[in-house]
Amino acid sequence: MQVTSGLEVLLRDGHPLVDGRRVGLLTHPAGVDRGLRSAVELIRADRRWTLVALFGPEHGIRGDAEAGVHVASATDPRTGLVAHSLYGATRVPTDEMLADIDVLAIDLQDIGVRYFTYPATVIGCIEAAAARRTDVVILDRPAPLTGSHVEGGVLRAAHRSFVGAHDVPIRHGLTLGELARLVAAECLLPVPAVVPVEGWRRPLWYDETTLPWIAPSPNLPTLDAVLVYAGTCLIEGTNLSEGRGTTRPFSLIGAPWLDGDALAARLRDRGLPGIAARATSFVPTMSKHAGERCRGIELHVTDRDAARPTEVGLALLEDCVALSGDQLEWREAAFDRLSGDLAVREMLQRRASLDQLIARWRDEARAFTHRRARHLLYPDDGLS
Repeated sequence: MQVTSGLEVLLRDGHPLVDGRRVGLLTHPAGVDRGLRSAVELIRADRRWTLVALFGPEHGIRGDAEAGVHVASATDPRTGLVAHSLYGATRVPTDEMLADIDVLAIDLQDIGVRYFTYPATVIGCIEAAAARRTDVVILDRPAPLTGSHVEGGVLRAAHRSFVGAHDVPIRHGLTLGELARLVAAECLLPVPAVVPVEGWRRPLWYDETTLPWIAPSPNLPTLDAVLVYAGTCLIEGTNLSEGRGTTRPFSLIGAPWLDGDALAARLRDRGLPGIAARATSFVPTMSKHAGERCRGIELHVTDRDAARPTEVGLALLEDCVALSGDQLEWREAAFDRLSGDLAVREMLQRRASLDQLIARWRDEARAFTHRRARHLLYPDDGLS
């Protein structure tokens, strides 16, 4: 389906908050038009406004920093403009950074999954801009995993963090513009202007649009990786490898002590729809168990519309607990930030049945679809 990104709409039509003004641009490598030209290049060349500063999220404006690595502010060698890092000495724009701009334009590809840092960066920008009366305009992009599928538990406010900025389900199905509108309204912040995507409907997966897929972060190279990430990112809160340092991050799960055949058999016996597991081994080149042979599984998406990756993630953790004994270790604070609910880890640790937790997650996801309704910008063709 012909889909036009918010960036392309801005370049075609202009915008009253941008035209004739000094612009700061928060973007990254996925901020491109359908011809793969960067937002930096396109906005800088347009004489309807003046691009005066750049801002970069986690991974940097050029996307060449690994997860969690702080990025320093510097002069961008391609443009000569200052590139302010919002993942280094500060995670929100300072007064000095905003002093010479009239409007902050944001062109980031979010993934529709709660544990991701870009929403926290955007919320910080909205707060900082409000204090200086600087306008914010979000150039929207599609939610990659559709905008119809909603799943996973809602984050408890006590667990808000930079990887869980607001009380939404794990897979919330909102575009970045919609999420920013919801958070701003619920936190009593100025609601940012959004340049909507044209032609996108909620049931559409990203690869059903006409827009090119650019990895939104280094370890999410494919759409399938983003889908399984919605469940397997929880593995980061343990000493299991989530496949960082391989060509299949978040699809490969394992550890040196794990029995991959037994794990794959357990997951097959559960009959979970849409995602299949096969036994495998791998050697990460970085991160957990770097240089060690890990035994485990590779996840394969077989029916993405039927898949519930958050429930696959829970099942995977439950089976790894059963197979690992004392060798599985919890990074408790990290896991609780990701799950958003202390009860998840406690139930896994005491090997309690997860049926009630899954039922509660489904109830919370259904309730959220009603809570989010007034903030939606795109046709709502059914929710699941």
